[in-house]
Amino acid sequence: MDFNLTDEQRAIVQTIREVTQAEFKPRAQRYMDGTFPWENIHRLAELGVLGMAVPEEYGGMGLPVLDTALVLEEIAKGCYVTAMAVLGEVGTQTRIIATYAPEHFKQRLLPAVCSGDAILAICMTEPHAGTDVANYRTNVTISGDRVVLRGVKTLISRVDEAAAFVVFSRIDGRPGREGIGCVLIERGTPGLEVTARYHTMGGENLAEVQFNDCELPLENVVIREDGFRRLLSAFNTQRCLNPSISLGLAEGAFEESVKYLRSRSAFGKPIGDFQGMRWKLAEMYRDIEVGRGMLYRACASADPFPDPYMAALAKMYCNEMSNRVTSEAIQIHGGYGFTDEYPVSRLYRGARYGTLGGGTTETLKDLVGKKIIADFDEVHGFAALGTF
Repeated sequence: MDFNLTDEQRAIVQTIREVTQAEFKPRAQRYMDGTFPWENIHRLAELGVLGMAVPEEYGGMGLPVLDTALVLEEIAKGCYVTAMAVLGEVGTQTRIIATYAPEHFKQRLLPAVCSGDAILAICMTEPHAGTDVANYRTNVTISGDRVVLRGVKTLISRVDEAAAFVVFSRIDGRPGREGIGCVLIERGTPGLEVTARYHTMGGENLAEVQFNDCELPLENVVIREDGFRRLLSAFNTQRCLNPSISLGLAEGAFEESVKYLRSRSAFGKPIGDFQGMRWKLAEMYRDIEVGRGMLYRACASADPFPDPYMAALAKMYCNEMSNRVTSEAIQIHGGYGFTDEYPVSRLYRGARYGTLGGGTTETLKDLVGKKIIADFDEVHGFAALGTF
């Protein structure tokens, strides 16, 4: 097995690193008030990054999940808000449209995603249900060649910028998970209303969206039959891309810590000469490398979507690891780390999102635990779990 990145992957990462460190990182603080990073998005569109998940026939690069994760990881080292904005272009919503939407939707939306002219939003969480997808109430009623969408979604990113929303919805009131499908609704549709806004500690703005009897063509129901299984398969991509941002935040905090330990002196010598500080770095580096191995392996399993259990394990670990590493980075910086003058403060705030979005840690632990109970046996041991 070859665990090295290809020359092409290394070249992409280096290009993104140079742009992120020189351009995105210096202006990252300005986006902490919820301002959308349009300047950065347009720069990344020039580099083709926004089309990473778009098939080549629609103007994209059609890159594998691993390549996409590598780019998000690098952007997150400099600017969490920009990484999350890019996630909206390369994540589940784009892949759902590219895989399941009618051809004319693909031709209209996907090239615009590549150019940065069409920002996409995904609508899952409801005021009464987040992870509990089977309890969603948003519903599409089908009548002939028309449908009516009614419901409420909350904690939605990019509502003011989005050209289209990919909405997880119940179909004709069918109960349980089996009743869940997916609807595409574009900005300006009568009945689509933003009814509340929230500013997050990571710097993003989120919002509540209501669908008040939005009438749509039947073709806007892009996933109708066997919807829950297909949607969750696609969502495993998000469970690799979310932790790629967590990994990048941890790496960014680590890099800042190395610089600080070399430059800051106490008791007549650099604080990096103290064993306690060196041990902190060693532990941070160890945890980052473990997370990198788990995440890259999960990404490499994609065909076209990642293995659900590898993705769950990688997300659990990387999200929690990022919280630990960014917190330790603040400790290394002392009181300065608690101020906005040093990047570790905002890296820590961004890291806190990871365990909440894309499936909470607790939900994923339960998913993995169920598989262990069902599949583990004493004869084959770990091989029975199918992860190696």
